[in-house]
Amino acid sequence: MSVRQQEEPLHLVEVNNTRVTLLGTAHVSKASADKVKELLDTGHYDAVAVELCPSRHNALINPDALAKLNLIEVIRQGKASMVTANLALGAFQQRLAEEVGIEPGAEMRMAITIAREKNLPVLLIDREIGTTLKRVYRNVPFWRRLTLLSALMASLVTREKVSEEEIERLKEGDMLETAFSQFSSEENEIFQPLIDERDRYMVARLQQDIRDSNYQHVLAVVGAGHLRGMRDYLEKPGAEPAQTIEALDSVPPASTWPRTIPWLVVVLVIIGFLVGFSRSPELGWQLVGDWVLINGGLAALGALVAAAHPATVIGAFCAAPLTSLNPTISAGIVAAAIELYFRKPEVGDFMTLRRDTARLKGWWKNRVSRVLLVFVLASLGSALGTYIAGFRIFERLTS
Repeated sequence: MSVRQQEEPLHLVEVNNTRVTLLGTAHVSKASADKVKELLDTGHYDAVAVELCPSRHNALINPDALAKLNLIEVIRQGKASMVTANLALGAFQQRLAEEVGIEPGAEMRMAITIAREKNLPVLLIDREIGTTLKRVYRNVPFWRRLTLLSALMASLVTREKVSEEEIERLKEGDMLETAFSQFSSEENEIFQPLIDERDRYMVARLQQDIRDSNYQHVLAVVGAGHLRGMRDYLEKPGAEPAQTIEALDSVPPASTWPRTIPWLVVVLVIIGFLVGFSRSPELGWQLVGDWVLINGGLAALGALVAAAHPATVIGAFCAAPLTSLNPTISAGIVAAAIELYFRKPEVGDFMTLRRDTARLKGWWKNRVSRVLLVFVLASLGSALGTYIAGFRIFERLTS
């Protein structure tokens, strides 16, 4: 059954004798927040489900949680790129929200606040955003991953204004999908993990929670881009919810061949050095010089673009030629550690991190986000330097 009240998309579905009202919202729409309040004030619901995962829920109700971020652990555990991507997504949403004067996630915050006031359970039904991003990343060909990252970062650079009417039209899509707007939803490799899998996941979580707690009427507040898919999955029998959740929570294993390429390059570079020195010490030292200057130079350039401390730039230059011969550690890790030593973030940097990263220049202003930039750009520079220097060595040996 479908109804529409005050232009807010609604669907009413029966699930195991439990009524589920699906409310489609725009995550930066005041009208959506008002509709959530209007529905919950009726007193018709005994539970509220929201399109949030535990980490996004925590960020919404505890925005100061970023102040507890341990940058050293984030970098050491290889999570710096994921944290950077999450900040970029949050910045995109914040930019849209500020243009109409409403905080991002206002309708979710409204649902949680009123549910607490009425002592209603809040069901977090969305999949962890980190898992979704990893499944998107693993679902596209290796060569397209940089394009995805570029699309995400482009959302920060654009200065195009977005009207409230246009934001209202985001009800036809999804915030994550909008961030990657240059990709068509018809591209299955993007659409599946970003939208369809989350439709199935949220339905499975709803079915599981309803079965476990025997709710009578649940209000599910989700992005309108999920409305049709969730309705369809709720209305037709599917796999056991627990099995669906387990399958969609798993991250596909990384392909082995991309991980072997850096080691293959190292072997070829070392062989190149040996061949060069066997021909003449002069040629051998030329090859070493090319390796140091190109690899170290591009890593240092990446750190410089990130406005790193001078000692960090020098450290990136010195570290890159060595770390590139050991793929288990990157020049970005060394550079970020040096940056943290000389420019340790203060409490205020953590407290204003989300607001600062909503503006492009804020990424360089805030010491936390700047450390992440140093890591990403120094790593990228070193990676490019490895391949460019490798081709240069091959060119010298064959000339």
